[in-house]
Amino acid sequence: MKDYFMNKAILEAEKAYDMEEVPVGAVVVKDGKIIGKGFNQKESAKDATKHAEILAINEACKTLDTWRLTGCTMYVTLEPCAMCAGALVNSRIENLIIGASDPKTGACGSIFNIVNEEKLNHRVKVKFGVMEDECSTMLKEFFRNLRSKDND
Repeated sequence: MKDYFMNKAILEAEKAYDMEEVPVGAVVVKDGKIIGKGFNQKESAKDATKHAEILAINEACKTLDTWRLTGCTMYVTLEPCAMCAGALVNSRIENLIIGASDPKTGACGSIFNIVNEEKLNHRVKVKFGVMEDECSTMLKEFFRNLRSKDND
């Protein structure tokens, strides 16, 4: 089932890729059903908060008509940043399934571990590496293409 939902997150990431956004996608799942989804839209919206995770959380909250996403799992193609990790904690997401880790800005274990900070009132169960090759390949290809455009 993990691959099924990560594939849905990858489809979201592909939307970002097609818009020349960093290809990150996320879906929020409750009781085996997707209740929120999102993809990066920072560049097109000119808004630093338009990360895939934030958009997926917003949609899930609207779907459930509450800010508490207890019993929910997020599938995301790239390890969330500090802003998104904070949103995961604040929304009470129960589980986080990550495709690729982010050694530069990852805040779920790579650089920081906000989602499991003992001083906070909620912790998120995290699993890394689901469809990691597919997720990291898309990101590498995106940045390789971006660098080649910059060199033209």
